[in-house]
Formats: sequence, C-alpha cells, structure tokens
Amino acid sequence: MSTTTVTATKWAIDPTHSEVSFKVKHLVISTVTGNFKSFEGGVESDSDDFQGAEISFAADIASIDTNQSDRDNHLKSADFFDAEKYPKMTFTGILEGDKLKGELTIKETTKDVELSADFGGIVQDPYGQTKAGFELEGKISRKEFGLTWNAVTEAGSVVVSDQVRILANIQIVKQ
Repeated sequence: MSTTTVTATKWAIDPTHSEVSFKVKHLVISTVTGNFKSFEGGVESDSDDFQGAEISFAADIASIDTNQSDRDNHLKSADFFDAEKYPKMTFTGILEGDKLKGELTIKETTKDVELSADFGGIVQDPYGQTKAGFELEGKISRKEFGLTWNAVTEAGSVVVSDQVRILANIQIVKQ
C-alpha cells in the first residue's frame, strides 16, 4: 500500500499589493479610517481553493496611519495600543468556506475572530509569479482587547465607538 504525502504550498503576503485598514465611528456621526503601513504574513495551503489553509499575520503597531499625526501618536500611546510595550498585533487562523476563523491578539489579549473572506482567484502576473487575492471584512470590539480609552462630549456622545470594522485586501504570492 502506498501513501501519498501532500506538501502544503507556501504563500507570502505581497505588501505592495495589499492593504489592511480599520474604520471606527467618531462622535457617532462620522467614520475615521486608519491603515497599518507595515505588516507581514503567510498562508500554507494543500489546495488551490485554499480551503483549510493556515493563515498567519502580524502588523506593526507603530505603522498606524490615520492621515493625522496627533491621532496616530495617540493610538500608539498607552491609551490605546501601547506600541512601545506591544509592538505587534497578530492573527492566526484557518479558511473555512467563505470565513476566515482564528485568533487575534492585541496587547497580549487573544480573542476568537471571524472575518468574511472573498477569494478573488489565482493568476500569474507578467513576471511569472503566481498570485492569489482575498478581500476580508469583519468587526471587533476594541474594548475586549483592552483598548478602552474614551471621552464623552457635553451632549453625552462618546468620542470613539467600541465597534471597529476591519477591512483587508490581501494579495499573496506563491513561494
């Protein structure tokens, strides 16, 4: 009886063709968008549809960019992410159907997270590299991860919503 060993294909995030962003309500009336400018990650998959693929991801907290330096510095401070003490946000998970299920860790707090995953397909680029794309979206409670800072206006509105939308457009390249 012969056994066939399936070797997982390794893929790496192509940061020049990927973006990881978040959106949060400000004063309940508008939305502020931020991005992580520096991140890395990989995928190991036994199949071309990526079902059961193992995903790992890490973002550098110091790379937060909301297009406003004072706000960026506040987000990096101990009031929020405490980038000096906790320099990375990490995620590990598995793709199941159209869901990416895994564990997100922020400031040493790890919680189960589920993101919708839209697989865009696999193509070969003009340079001979094989690439795949995904669009990911989900929501988390920032307070569950210890990001509890807030203020209240005179009218009683909170400055920063607890709910944070996560949006990621990820392109990976076959290694």
